[in-house]
Amino acid sequence: MTVNMERNPMAEQENTIRALPLLPMKNTVLFPGLVMPLAVGRPGSIAAVEAAMATEDKEIIVVAQRDSATDSPGADGLFTVGTRAVIRKSGRPAPDHYDIMVQGAERVVVVKVDEGSGYLRARVRPLPLPDDSTRETEAMSISLTELGAKYIGMTQAQMQPHDIARMFASQRDPLGLAFLVASIMNLEVTQEQALLETPSRLEGLRMVHGWLSHEVDVYELRNKIANEARTEMSREQKEYVLRQQKRAIEQELGEKNPDQADVENLRERLTKADLPDDIRKEAERELGRLEKLNSASPEHSVLRTWLEYVIELPWKARSEDNLDLKRAREVLDEDHYGITKVKDRIIEQLAVLKLNPEAKAPILCLVGAPGVGKTSLGQSIARALGRKFERMSLGGMHDEAELRGHRRTYIGALPGRLIQAMRRAAFANPVLMLDEVDKLGRDFRGDPAAALLEILDPEQNRTFRDNYLDLPFDLSKVLFITTANSMDTIPAPLLDRMEIIRLSGYSEEEKAQIARRYLLPRQLKHTGLTAEQFVITDEAMKKLIGSYTREAGVRRLEQVLGRVIRKTAVKFAEGNTEPVTIHPLDVPEILGPEAILPEEARKDMPAGVATGLAWTETGGDVLYIEAALLPNGKELTITGQLGEVMQESAKTARSYLWSHAREFGLDPKQFLENGLHIHVPAGAIPKDGPSAGVTMTTALASLYSGTPARSDTAMTGEVTLTGLVLPIGGVKEKVLAARRAGLKRVILPKGNQKDLRDLPEEVRKEMDFLFAERVEDVLAAMIPGMVCAPAKAA
Repeated sequence: MTVNMERNPMAEQENTIRALPLLPMKNTVLFPGLVMPLAVGRPGSIAAVEAAMATEDKEIIVVAQRDSATDSPGADGLFTVGTRAVIRKSGRPAPDHYDIMVQGAERVVVVKVDEGSGYLRARVRPLPLPDDSTRETEAMSISLTELGAKYIGMTQAQMQPHDIARMFASQRDPLGLAFLVASIMNLEVTQEQALLETPSRLEGLRMVHGWLSHEVDVYELRNKIANEARTEMSREQKEYVLRQQKRAIEQELGEKNPDQADVENLRERLTKADLPDDIRKEAERELGRLEKLNSASPEHSVLRTWLEYVIELPWKARSEDNLDLKRAREVLDEDHYGITKVKDRIIEQLAVLKLNPEAKAPILCLVGAPGVGKTSLGQSIARALGRKFERMSLGGMHDEAELRGHRRTYIGALPGRLIQAMRRAAFANPVLMLDEVDKLGRDFRGDPAAALLEILDPEQNRTFRDNYLDLPFDLSKVLFITTANSMDTIPAPLLDRMEIIRLSGYSEEEKAQIARRYLLPRQLKHTGLTAEQFVITDEAMKKLIGSYTREAGVRRLEQVLGRVIRKTAVKFAEGNTEPVTIHPLDVPEILGPEAILPEEARKDMPAGVATGLAWTETGGDVLYIEAALLPNGKELTITGQLGEVMQESAKTARSYLWSHAREFGLDPKQFLENGLHIHVPAGAIPKDGPSAGVTMTTALASLYSGTPARSDTAMTGEVTLTGLVLPIGGVKEKVLAARRAGLKRVILPKGNQKDLRDLPEEVRKEMDFLFAERVEDVLAAMIPGMVCAPAKAA
C-alpha cells in the first residue's frame, strides 16, 4: 500500500475553518492581545453571547459594522476581517442586558455568515502575518514608543512616566505595540479597521505613526494658542490700567470721553423729566454711582437701563379726558351693538370724572362667553375717553415676576409687564386691559393672582412697587378692565376687588344687526370686494345664523360669513363682473350641509317627559327630561352624564312628590313598589346645575299621575324640599333657546321677574312668561287638573 505524503493546502485550510457566534460592534474595533469591556443590549447580540458562554472555550468572533446606524446588520453590513476573542468575565444586571469583558486572541477572515438561529454565526479562518521583522521595523517601533509616550503625557497628565514605560514594555510584538497605541487614540472605525487588516507589521506601524504625529502636532498647537490667550489677557489688564490713567488725564484737561458724554446725556434727560421729588432724589443718587463705575462693569449697563426706565415712565403725565358724554355715546354705539349695561357704566364714569377729576378709576370685569366683544369693548372705551389703550393677556401666566418684574440682582432683569405697558402708554391714566383673568396659572414660581390683589385695589395701587424699579408707582389713575369667560376660577379676594359686568349672548336679531353693521364690512374689506359686488339677503343671513352657528357671541358667525365672501371673491378673480346676491338656497351650496339642525319642540310628549332650559357657554339650550317607572324595582337610576348637583335635584324632586303624594292625588304605593329611571338625552355631554329642579319635578308628577305635561311650555328653576322655587341665572340665554325651539310659553321663578329687562323688546312681546313661587304653581300650569292654584302670569 502506497501513502501520499504530499501537503494539501486546501485540506489544511478546511481544517482551520471554525464556526463561532458573531458579535457585531457599532463604533469600535477589538485588536488582538487587548482586553475590552462591552455592553451588549441587542437581542441578536445577547443570543450570540449566550451561545458563546455555553461552550467550554467561551470563544466569540468580534467584527465591526460598516454603518453604526444599522440596528440588525447582515453579512453585507459587516467588515470581512475581525478578531477571535475569549469572554473573560460576564455579568447580567438586567434580562435584556449583558456586561462582558473580552480579550482579543487573533485576527480572522470571515468566510461565511449564517443569519439563522436568532443570532449571527460566522465561519472564519485565521489571518496570520508574515515574519517581516527587520531593522526598519525595530526603528519604527522605538520611534512609535517615544511618540506614544509624548502623546499620553500631553493627554493624560495623571499617568506617571514609569507607568507609561511599563505599559509599552509589555508589548513584545511591534504590531501589538501599534494596536495598543491605536486603542489609546480617538480614531474612526475605518482607521481602526484598516489597522486590523494591515498586510504587514511595518505597514501597521507606519499607519499608527502617521496618525499619532498628526495628533501630537494638533495638541502642541492648542497649547501654543492657550499660552498666547493667557498673554493676551495680561495685556488687556495692562490696557485697563492705562485707560484709567487716560481718563484721569482727560478729567484734568477738561476733555470728555464717551462714557462721560453718556452720563451727561442721562443727567440732562433727568433734569428735564417731570418726576416726583422722592423719585428724583433716588435717580440722582443712582446716577452718581453710575459716574464712578467703569463702562466694562456689568453693573454699569444694569444701572443705565434702570435710569432710562425711571426717566421714561409717566410719573405725572396724564392725557386729557374727553368728557363730552354725547360724543362718548356715539363712539360706543358706533363700535358695538346692544350691551346697554356696559355703555351706561362707561357714561356714568365719564360723568363722575366731569364732576370730580380726582375720582378713583373703577376696576371693571367683563364676564361673558367667547365672541361677545369683551376685548374689542376695551378699545372702544379708550376711544370714547380719549385715552391711550394697552392690552396684556394673562392667559397661561404662571410666574409672578412677569407682573412684578425681576430684581436687579439677576442678569437680564427687566420690569414686569405692567410697568412696561405704562412705559409704552406714556401716560399715567391709560385704559389697561387685562385679558383672560380667569386663566391665570400658579406654580412654584408664585401666584400671579396674588400679585393682582395689590394692582387691582384702588386703596393699594397708589404705591405699587415693581421688583425691578423698587420705587412707588401710582396706578390709581389707570382704568383697569379685566375680561373673563367664567368667574369660577377667579379667586374670591380678587373677584371682590372688581366690579362685575356680565355680557349676555346675543339674540338672532341682534346677531343679524351686528353682522350687517360690523362683520360684513370688515370681511368685505379683507377680501377686497365692495358692498355693490356682494349682497346677502336677510333670509340668507338668518340661515347662516341659525343653521351654521351655535354660540353666544359672533366669532363663529364672522368666520362663516368670511367663507361665503371668499367663495364669491373667487368668481370675481376669475373674471366675473356681475354683482352676486346670496339667497337662502345658495348657502348650502357654498358651505355644505347644515352644521346645526334647527331645534324643534316635541309636539306629542308622553307622560313622564318635561321640557327644561339649560345654560351653556355657547348660549342656552332646550333640555328634555324623561322618567320611567321600573315595576318591582326599588332603586333610583339617573343617566345622561349628570353632575352631583343635578342628581341631588332629581332626588329632591322625588322626595318632595313622595311626601306630598296625597295632596297631588298620587298613590304613595307607586313610590314603594316601583323603581325610577330618570334620563336626560345627549348623554355624551356632561350636565350639572340646580336649575333643572322644576323640570324634574314636573316630569315625575306627570309620570306618577299618568298625565302628559304641556308640550308648548319650557321651564327652569331650582326646587327645595319644601316646594319653594328659587331663582337661577342665565335667563336671557334660556329664553332665547326656548324661542329658537318654537316654544312661546316659559315658566320662570318669581325671583327672576326682574331679569326680563335684559331681554330684547321683540322677545318680551312675542313670548308669554309665567312666574312661580312654589312647585304647585308650576304643576298647575303644566299638568291641567292636578293642582287648583294657577301660576301667576307676567
